[in-house]
Amino acid sequence: MAAEHGEFDAVLAAADLAANPWDHTRGKPRYRIDTDLLQDLVRLPIADEATTQSGRLAKGIDAWVAHELRRAGFDPDDVWPRATRPRVLPRDVRLLMEKLPKTLSAEIARRLPALTSVAPSDARFLGRAYVKQVDVAMARWDRGPELLISTKAMTASFGKNVANRFEEAYGDAGNLRARYPLAGVGFLFVQRATILGEKDKAAFEKTVDMMRKLRDRGDGNGYNATCLLLLEWDDANPGESVRVLDHTTGPDDELSEGVPEDLGAPQFFASLIETVLEATPVSEHVHARGRYAGKELAVHEGE
Repeated sequence: MAAEHGEFDAVLAAADLAANPWDHTRGKPRYRIDTDLLQDLVRLPIADEATTQSGRLAKGIDAWVAHELRRAGFDPDDVWPRATRPRVLPRDVRLLMEKLPKTLSAEIARRLPALTSVAPSDARFLGRAYVKQVDVAMARWDRGPELLISTKAMTASFGKNVANRFEEAYGDAGNLRARYPLAGVGFLFVQRATILGEKDKAAFEKTVDMMRKLRDRGDGNGYNATCLLLLEWDDANPGESVRVLDHTTGPDDELSEGVPEDLGAPQFFASLIETVLEATPVSEHVHARGRYAGKELAVHEGE
């Protein structure tokens, strides 16, 4: 889940949540990701040469995925990791704190980070066969889990590690979907763009095939959505040269065809958001529905 230290907090605090991420100019709404924010978040660990084993790069990615769900209009505190500590905070605890006297609420807020049984640093969900730590989630006790997203990052040793990620991801999908069939379950995989080089072309082709085969084919198995993102940077100046490459990078970029459109981030978020909206009545997630529709709805939340 998100980092317990606050290295991403300032970046998230300055990020825009006001603009609607949906493009309504071409028929069906199309989701537009905040590429600049992702680059700003991963720039921090990459500049420090943090490896995927350290977890810092993955945590920056998790923070970005959670922010995209907040941009989509979902309740900011229902999406974990939250933008500030504690990263996981049940809605009912938050509502209780809002009703308490300010001094008491402030004292509880000060103590919460140490109360891991109330406000844990990561979210764990019981699946069909085992408890799974989920990197990004949206849940409430009266609804249960509505979004469960796993993220992975791989920056080297592609040929050796891709098969292992495939096996792990496939097992996690079956474990979670068997217990939460109405939830949107997604898998987002980030690789360094060096995988497009001649030496690792076979590993990239296997990755693309893997990401497609991990999806539900109509039998209730697999993920509702999968996504592949490529990050590019120059080792001589890693922090300032970070760039996200996907199919929207541009026709003049020699790497723009690296990620197929059906595995791009826009379709990933659109699919998961639509899964949640389709599985709930119109009086739930009203703000997110309004953003998706491109208009203010007459119904009010919880009516």
